[in-house]
Amino acid sequence: MAGYQNILLAVDFTPGIEAVCRRAKEQAGGAASRLRAIHVVEPVVTAPPYEGLPSLPVDLEQQMLDSARKSLAELLERVGLEGCSRSVEVGSVKWTIIESAREWGTDLIVMGSHGRHGLQRLLGSTANAVLHAAPCDVLAVRVEPAASSGS
Repeated sequence: MAGYQNILLAVDFTPGIEAVCRRAKEQAGGAASRLRAIHVVEPVVTAPPYEGLPSLPVDLEQQMLDSARKSLAELLERVGLEGCSRSVEVGSVKWTIIESAREWGTDLIVMGSHGRHGLQRLLGSTANAVLHAAPCDVLAVRVEPAASSGS
């Protein structure tokens, strides 16, 4: 059986994302595999400011996109994926990942799964939504909480 040919790595910049990147790199091990990284920025919704409250900068979304592009490039370099194709998009995180997977002919999505509370303990809400709506296999990599964030 041939391995995955088109792998989409969904990046969220949370602690532990390097482990997710390494798993995607392992899955793409063969030269025949193509790996593409994506980060999705939620759209900035601006409303007229209330009296006494400052308004958001007009170019806030562009600043967020620029910052995300820089952070993605730095992350990919740290994990040895600097040559990886990449994209930073604006939209709903889960639906942008799913649509991108469809458009790119992805046969595997690799993303982190963050333990939360209640039913979301098994999978984060984004990972859960992608898992159930993806047009391909999904590898949800367990991301351990940071050592300093609890006990």
